[in-house]
Amino acid sequence: MVPQDPPQPQSSVELPLLWAETLPVQDHKWVSAALFKVGASGKLELRDCLQLWYNPPPPALLYHQVPTPDRFFSHRLFLWMPYRLWKVRLFCTNPTCTRHPLAGGGLHRRVRKVLDIDSYYILATETLICSKCRSSYVSTGQNILQQLDLAHRSEFRVILTRKYACDIRVIRLLRERTLGNGPARIVSQLKENHSEEWLQRVGRYTSECIAFKSNPSLLPPKFQEPPQPEVIPSFKWILTVYSHDILNRLEDINAHITSTYGSILKLDSTKKITKKLSGPAKGTAQWLTSVGNEVGQVLISVLTANEGPGLDQMAAGLVQRYQKAGVVPPIALYVDCGCCKEVGETKLKMRFSGWPDLTVRLDIWHFMRRLAVGCTTDAHQLYPTFMARMSACIFEWDAEDVALLRRAKKEQLKQQNWPALSERELDRHITKEELALHCRRRTRGEAKTILLLDQLLWELMSDKGKDALGVPLFNS
Repeated sequence: MVPQDPPQPQSSVELPLLWAETLPVQDHKWVSAALFKVGASGKLELRDCLQLWYNPPPPALLYHQVPTPDRFFSHRLFLWMPYRLWKVRLFCTNPTCTRHPLAGGGLHRRVRKVLDIDSYYILATETLICSKCRSSYVSTGQNILQQLDLAHRSEFRVILTRKYACDIRVIRLLRERTLGNGPARIVSQLKENHSEEWLQRVGRYTSECIAFKSNPSLLPPKFQEPPQPEVIPSFKWILTVYSHDILNRLEDINAHITSTYGSILKLDSTKKITKKLSGPAKGTAQWLTSVGNEVGQVLISVLTANEGPGLDQMAAGLVQRYQKAGVVPPIALYVDCGCCKEVGETKLKMRFSGWPDLTVRLDIWHFMRRLAVGCTTDAHQLYPTFMARMSACIFEWDAEDVALLRRAKKEQLKQQNWPALSERELDRHITKEELALHCRRRTRGEAKTILLLDQLLWELMSDKGKDALGVPLFNS
């Protein structure tokens, strides 16, 4: 038995108003048969059992008539009709209607093509009408999508702009923070994916045409030209869609940022970032102040015109965030200035008055910088040595971590056929990067730190603190 072509839909139903202009020609026939029927009144009606996604019929296995490019280049259909598919209750957003329920107004008169990773698909939606104020809404609008629960809202994965539409899977490629991952690279990848998909369909269509042409016939067959490849939007449009995606996720991003806490905080301000502001924002801020925790996460960053009273709202908001979340307040706050006062409380302590048990201290880096003020110049030959020795007076490596690192390094050298090394020789093979990566640092304690710093200062005040030209490191 010779295989026959799959049965073609016999419906001659026409498409709704303006669908024939916005729907690709190769999709007219199968979309008409899949969605519509002729009602008892002779008018066009939607079928009863609708679904969210429709896949076009695949090409036939064998052709006994001239192949046409319709089945080879057809698109998927995404039917977004939450009111009809799920029977959800949607309300008018007009304040004068006081949440009057919306009613279905039928299919929207146009369809849109949506950019996907390797092809386009068709988006069809419905119109909703308020019987009280006669306002009309499209189901793809944000005022309608925000009324859906999370499960149904997540089914809509399209970001719409005025001219084009984009699938969320394309924009997710831009969320990865890697070097070189930008809109221009995404556009190049999309062009490659779409070209490969189009060439594959062209190859399948032309192979069927060649196979049909080899069959004997009275007249030479005439084949239709395949459609042209679809245009990919520019990288500027991709960047615009990405900004829309960020705005749609703004509440989630804000919740993720404000759920970061810590028990040991560090507050610091800088002018380096504000100097890079350009355009209308140039000159509007002088300081960027950030608060981080003990693991390097940033809790909050604000731009202010000055470093003093401009931080009151930031401090009050940070205290309120801890209180609302029921998180234990931090125990210490390290700053670069304003931490000490002989009588009464400092302005910084009063600013964080919501945390009465908070200890405000000068951070160690600025403590070292204050000691370095006594140097003649930071260009002195011994200045880097002084800063490194001063850091060693304050910090020490954790003994347990160093012992584990030595053991691991010894086993590594043993596998490389090194002879047995003493502890001093073994330490020469341990780099600073390995120490910083695998070992923790801790402070030596107040008494020992003062003793070591005193010894360092007296040592460098002698002739050992002079460079090759005899210039002393410290200004007497």
